[in-house]
Amino acid sequence: MEAFSNIVGVIDSFVWSVWLLIPLLTVTGLVLTIRLRGVQFTKLWPALKLGLFKRQDPGSAGDITQFQALTTALAATVGVGNIVGVATAIGVGGPGALFWMWVTGLLGMASKYAETFLGSKYREKDSRGEVVGGPQVYLEKAIVGPVGKTLAILFAVFGALAAFGIGNGTQVKAMVDNMNSAFHVPALATGVIVMILVGLVLIGGIKAIGRATAAFVPFMIVVYLLAGIVVLAMNITAIPDAFALVFTDAFTGTDAVTGDPSGKERLMDFLGATMGVAIQRGMARGIFSNESGMGSAAIVAAAAKTSHPVRQGLVAMTQTFIDTIVVVSFTGLVIISTGVWKAADVVLKSDGTPELTDAGKMIRDDGGLTRQAFADTIGSNFGPAIVAICVVFFALSTVIGWSYYGERCAVRLLGIKAQMPYRVVFTALIVVWAVVPAATIWEIADILNGLMALPNLIGLLILSGMIARETKHYLSVDPDLTKNNVKPSALEAISLKGRRFVWTPAPERVSHR
Repeated sequence: MEAFSNIVGVIDSFVWSVWLLIPLLTVTGLVLTIRLRGVQFTKLWPALKLGLFKRQDPGSAGDITQFQALTTALAATVGVGNIVGVATAIGVGGPGALFWMWVTGLLGMASKYAETFLGSKYREKDSRGEVVGGPQVYLEKAIVGPVGKTLAILFAVFGALAAFGIGNGTQVKAMVDNMNSAFHVPALATGVIVMILVGLVLIGGIKAIGRATAAFVPFMIVVYLLAGIVVLAMNITAIPDAFALVFTDAFTGTDAVTGDPSGKERLMDFLGATMGVAIQRGMARGIFSNESGMGSAAIVAAAAKTSHPVRQGLVAMTQTFIDTIVVVSFTGLVIISTGVWKAADVVLKSDGTPELTDAGKMIRDDGGLTRQAFADTIGSNFGPAIVAICVVFFALSTVIGWSYYGERCAVRLLGIKAQMPYRVVFTALIVVWAVVPAATIWEIADILNGLMALPNLIGLLILSGMIARETKHYLSVDPDLTKNNVKPSALEAISLKGRRFVWTPAPERVSHR
C-alpha cells in the first residue's frame, strides 16, 4: 500500500507540475482572457443578474432552466473543496496557496465561459430525446478529424473515472469524517443514508437533479457564509494581516508550522510550504473547487434552456466567481485570521527534522483546520457542528451533480445502455467509500481532475478564435444581456487542410447513441 501511495504521489506531482497542467491552465486562462477582452470582469454583473434573477430565457430549448443549470454546476463545485480542499491547500502550501486559488478562479472564469459556451452551442439530443453536450461532444464536433475525436474520447474516459474521485470518494469521506467528529455518527450509517438520498434523486434524472439543487444550493451557501461572517467578525482585527500574509506568502513561502519565514530550508521538504508548493497546491485545489477548465460544467450547461450560447456561457462563469472568489475566500480567511493554519502538532525526529504527529496530519487532511477555526471562535461544540452540517450539504450536492457528469461521459463511450448501470455503481460505491481507508484519495482525485482537464484545455486553445469572434458579435448586439431573441450563428468546425486550419460546416451529430 505504501508503494502504491508513493507512485500516486509521484504521478500527482508530475501532473500538477510546472511541466504540465500549471502552465497549460495559466496559458489557456490568459489567452482566453485577452481574446475575450476580460469578459469575466466587464460582464460579471449583467451575468449575475441574468443567472440569479431572470433565471431563464422564455421559449428556449433545453431540459432545465439557466438557474437550475447554475445551481447544478454550483452543487457539483461548491463541495468539500471549499472547506476541506482549502484547508489542505493552506495546511500544506501555507497562506500563499489562497492567492493562487484566486488566480486560478479569475483566469478560470474565462475558461469556464469558453467551455460552457461550446457546451451550449454544440449540444445535441440522445436516443431518448435528452439534451447531451460537453467536451465529449464539442471536441469531436468542432474539431474535425482524429485530433478532435481523440480529445473527446480521452475526456469521456477521464471524466467517467474522475466522477468516482472528485464527485464521490472525497465527498463521502469528508461527510463521514465530519459527522463522526462532530456527532459521533458511525461511518456506515452516514454512508447508507447518503446512498439512499442520492439514489432517490438520481432516479429522476437531470430534471430531478435540477429541481433538488435549485432548492437547497442557495440555502447551503448562505448558511455557510453567515457562519463565516460571524467568525471573521470576531477576528476582525486579524483580517488585514491575513490578507497581507496571503500576498507575501504567495511569492516567498512561509513555515506552515510556526508562520515564521525563517528555517524554510529545513521545512520545505517536510511540509512543502514554499512558493512552488503554494502554487501547486493552490492551483490544484483551486481547480478541484471551481472546476474551471475541466469541462465538467459544460455538460450541465448544455442542458440549460437558453436562447444563445453566449448567454449561457456568461451565466455559467458566475459559478466560478461564487465558488472561488466568495466561498473559498471565506474559508481561507477564516483559517488564516484565526491562526489555526500554523497550529498543527509537530515533533522533532532523532535527526532534528520536524515531523507532523498523527493529530497534526489529521487536522491538515480532513478539513480539521476549518473545524478548529470555528471551534476556537464560536465554541468547541457549536463550531464543529456547523462545519459538519455544511460539509454534508456541500458534499451531498456535489455527489448528485457529479453523478450526472460521469453518467454523460459513460454514455458517450458505451451508449445509452450504460446510463442506469453507471448510476447504480456510482450510488453503491458511496457505502464503500464510507467504510474503507482512503489515504491517497485526494491525490488520485487530483490526478484524474488533471487528466480530465488536459484534452479540454487543448480544445479551448484550438477553438479560442471562434469563441472570441462569436462573443464579440453577440455583445455588440446585446451588451447588457437584456435580449433573448438573438440567433446564434451556424455551427462551424475547424479542420487541417494541407498546412493550414480552415473552418467548415460542423456535423449536426457526432453521437448517435
